[in-house]
Amino acid sequence: MFVHNDKVVLEDLGDGISRKVLAHSDNMMSVEVYFEEGAVGAMHNHPHEQLTYVLSGEFEFTIGDETKVVKTGDTMYKEPNIMHGCRCLKAGVLIDTFTPMRQDFK
Repeated sequence: MFVHNDKVVLEDLGDGISRKVLAHSDNMMSVEVYFEEGAVGAMHNHPHEQLTYVLSGEFEFTIGDETKVVKTGDTMYKEPNIMHGCRCLKAGVLIDTFTPMRQDFK
């Protein structure tokens, strides 16, 4: 399957966050998440494993009881059901990979 980024609709999630759902199957999914400076990804959890790659920008991330600042090129792993969230310090884009696919994103 090929997914051309310029053909994917940017979905406005509100409060300075938007996303594009990219290539996916039932077993995995890739998503671009765009943050404006100051936008907050509320603390949440889900039953999926998640890898996050910081494509651009700077973020303060909390995963479980640990909080760190991450920037372009950094990655994070979130185990299933762990609480996590972020605050965008400098506008940027995250690439999230989920397994299995997030049915709630479709």
